[in-house]
Amino acid sequence: MNRFIEGLEKLLGLALIAAVAFNFVNVVGRYIFGRTFIAADEVQIFIMVYIAFLGAAVATWRRLHLRMDVLVQLLPRRAQAALAATELALVLVLAAFVLYVSSGYVAQMAGLDARSQNAGIPMWLPHSAIVLGFGLIAVLAVLQIVQLFRKGDAP
Repeated sequence: MNRFIEGLEKLLGLALIAAVAFNFVNVVGRYIFGRTFIAADEVQIFIMVYIAFLGAAVATWRRLHLRMDVLVQLLPRRAQAALAATELALVLVLAAFVLYVSSGYVAQMAGLDARSQNAGIPMWLPHSAIVLGFGLIAVLAVLQIVQLFRKGDAP
């Protein structure tokens, strides 16, 4: 799984480079040639949406998401394990809920054949970032719960 996450990080890095390249091309076009790539802003935004939601999955796997754990570190190991299990269970429930709701919305967007104004990109594509991100978060939470129980740190 670590290799997959590292590959995903590299892909997200390339996506960020692509977004910067779109911006650069647009600036050069605007100020040197007096013409712009009208869809560049939309494409950049959609790339950033994917970076945000897939990046959240990377943070989940690395357990780098925001948490208040100053006091948790003072608790006995068993209590820390119980809190870790509870946290992962809550992450799984939340991710599953968002996955369920966003999947329905993506299906609606696909059914309506809604498209972005400038680039004409089917709107189910950018909205799928939420499905992919939270779907991956749910899978990673399950894997971390399994790891917790296999290590014997489970409550």
